[in-house]
Amino acid sequence: MSKSLTKVNLLKLSDDELLELAQSLNVLDEKKRYNLQEFIYPQFLTGGYEKHIAFFEAGKTYKERALIAGNRTGKTYSALAEMSYHLNGKYPKEWPGKTFNKPIKAWAVGKTHETTRDILQKYLLGSRYDIGSGMIPKEDIERTTTKPGIPDAIQDVYIKHYTKGVYDGYSELSFKSYVQGVEAFMGTAQDVIHLDEEPSERRIYDECLTRTMTTKGSIMCTFTPLLGLSEVVLSFLPGGKFPIGGMGPV
Repeated sequence: MSKSLTKVNLLKLSDDELLELAQSLNVLDEKKRYNLQEFIYPQFLTGGYEKHIAFFEAGKTYKERALIAGNRTGKTYSALAEMSYHLNGKYPKEWPGKTFNKPIKAWAVGKTHETTRDILQKYLLGSRYDIGSGMIPKEDIERTTTKPGIPDAIQDVYIKHYTKGVYDGYSELSFKSYVQGVEAFMGTAQDVIHLDEEPSERRIYDECLTRTMTTKGSIMCTFTPLLGLSEVVLSFLPGGKFPIGGMGPV
């Protein structure tokens, strides 16, 4: 009945009213396309995402966190959603996790340059041909630089940051990959580091940990433990055992 009523109502609209309606729908579509971040967190409140929310909450207490689970369970999506909030400071009203009150420096790290581009970059920035259609709002992306030798890959992003709605500078995000080797993870201090998939070397993880020592920063790991009980896995799961209930700090 509702569909019939909607159809009848539309038929009764004048040409000017139909045009106004079409323009309004276009505005809404544009807002969701280039302000996707605004619509992300409410998804986690619809039920069934208790472990993801527990992961966010743990950020207030723990410097190192890992979301260890099977494929296609929202591991990467969750960590990158949090990363997007840290980068521009536009935290959801209900946000339960760690927050920063200043622009940050961050790394998003994948296994290879290509997977970093096709997964992490795409989630955060959107399509290679439509930058701003990802989790970071288009209006907040000030500038990007390209990664030499990797088609369509971005190396650095400069993002407008707001603290309690007031603009206070730029956050800096760099995309990295494990194939760069441990040397690429030395040097600069970082506030947030997201390691997607398990690091190929324990030394890479240790370097990332060092980068956050002076910033009171946060390290987020998201992976399926395909390498078995590696050093990185055991650092989160002493004895190789998951916490009771499958979640929680150890």
